[in-house]
Amino acid sequence: MWGELLLLLLWRKWTGRGSAAPAAVPAMLPEEAVAAIQNGDEALRNEWIIQYEPFIAKTASKFAKRYIDPERDDEYSIALTAFDEAISRYSPDAGSSFLSFASQVIQRRLIDHLRREQRHAAAVPYSALQGDRDEDTSLLAAIEAQEAIEVYARDRAAEERRAEIEALTAELAHYGISFADLSEQSPKHQDSRDMLLGIGRRLAQNAVLFGMLADKRQLPLKELCEIENVSRKTLERNRKYLIAVALIARGPYPLMQEYIIPSPATKEEVVS
Repeated sequence: MWGELLLLLLWRKWTGRGSAAPAAVPAMLPEEAVAAIQNGDEALRNEWIIQYEPFIAKTASKFAKRYIDPERDDEYSIALTAFDEAISRYSPDAGSSFLSFASQVIQRRLIDHLRREQRHAAAVPYSALQGDRDEDTSLLAAIEAQEAIEVYARDRAAEERRAEIEALTAELAHYGISFADLSEQSPKHQDSRDMLLGIGRRLAQNAVLFGMLADKRQLPLKELCEIENVSRKTLERNRKYLIAVALIARGPYPLMQEYIIPSPATKEEVVS
């Protein structure tokens, strides 16, 4: 398992995908802020809850399968209280991020709320509220079923991704390339990486050039220099990276192929 995880981390590093920070991030990481609050910074607690109100509303709305109005819906108040509870209860030793933990606490409290509503409905004459009761029971069952489906889908995707990484590792070995090589030689700048991704994908699409690569286990440097209008030095310096991209683009790696789609491509020369 740890070997597979290491490969996945190396993969994300050399593709430069899946590790970028959001466009707007708090001054402190969530786990750092929670630690400060648990150590007595109550002013930060209030500020931080306000900052994460959109997250709270989104989590509640996703659970309810409808828009939750913070001004009107009880579900938002329950989710807000649950978020505050999560701040007090979170421990990094649990092995999950704070936001994942907070999301779980919010969902559990909303499920508790649904169950309380069901018990209340049971105390009212059956004929008066049977429709609402059936609706709540169905909603709870649907939520629990959806959660099970999502867990299964995540596990299945992780297994398929691991299988692709293992298959690619074996194929790269025929070219004398390892994931560690790719991680060490990955271009540091996104524009350089995007340019190389584009070259590698076009190499995969060119049947003649890719055939030369597969037959000789070497980049067709002369032909690529002419077609791509890049220096031989650039291609040689990034040989392993280009071969890996071409193999992924041409091979049976649908999950990995999502990572090698360049952002708006740059035609600039790779910076040394």
